[in-house]
Amino acid sequence: MSGTLYVVATPIGNLEDLTPRAAQTLAEVSLIAAEDTRHTRRLLMHIGAKTRLMALHDHNEEKVVPGIIQSLKDGNNVALVSDAGTPLVSDPGFRLVREAHNSGIQVSPIPGASAVTAALSAAGISTDRFCFEGFLPSRQAARRDFLASLATQARTMIFYESVHRITESIDDMCGAFGLDRQAFVGRELTKMHEQCIQESLGELQQKLKNGSIVGKGEFVLVVAGSTEKQESPFEVDRLLTALSLHFAAKDAAKIAAEATGLKRNELYSRLLKLKGV
Repeated sequence: MSGTLYVVATPIGNLEDLTPRAAQTLAEVSLIAAEDTRHTRRLLMHIGAKTRLMALHDHNEEKVVPGIIQSLKDGNNVALVSDAGTPLVSDPGFRLVREAHNSGIQVSPIPGASAVTAALSAAGISTDRFCFEGFLPSRQAARRDFLASLATQARTMIFYESVHRITESIDDMCGAFGLDRQAFVGRELTKMHEQCIQESLGELQQKLKNGSIVGKGEFVLVVAGSTEKQESPFEVDRLLTALSLHFAAKDAAKIAAEATGLKRNELYSRLLKLKGV
């Protein structure tokens, strides 16, 4: 009978946030697959456990997964942990969990801390609909293009960002979303120097530059969605069709772009499809 792969959430800062069930699981499994064994060893020392550790990270996951799967098939229980928070949320482990499912091995989550939900719960920004966008592209041009693609999204957006790029990312968000868009910065969540600040993006930009938000540690950003009414595809199609009766396709697309704020080349392609070209 195969063992169980436990996906265990660990604290994002405060070790007291480890749940009793997670501590028991980490102490009782045969093996812990950890993003950084040194980091996880400190956690095990905190709970008085001596479970065997194996490194599993982005650079070796493909290589070590077969051995872990075989151990599970042999009847051993295994825990998967990342350095902090819930595994697989911008952390390694996807290949292991996928292969466990493909091999008919039971996968069981041990829920707990997550920087995503911690920030969202403290942000004071709508939680009706939200999405996790992970880390933004490191290159400025790619980052700006990515943020521009999200500018009209109505749902709340959550991002991770490093201390090295937090100021640049907020600057680019101000450009893409506007200075008045509500946002939240969670810095060093659950740790001694935690900061939780909700302001407009423009105000957060100033606080970063004047040092009110300290440029140290780990950051989670929560950004409100757009409140601007978007044209439905049906309305856009009606507009394009009506314009095409009086103008050439390129001119119709140009006028529609000016009216809706959508990209002219996309509207031109859409009009050609409507005309069956």
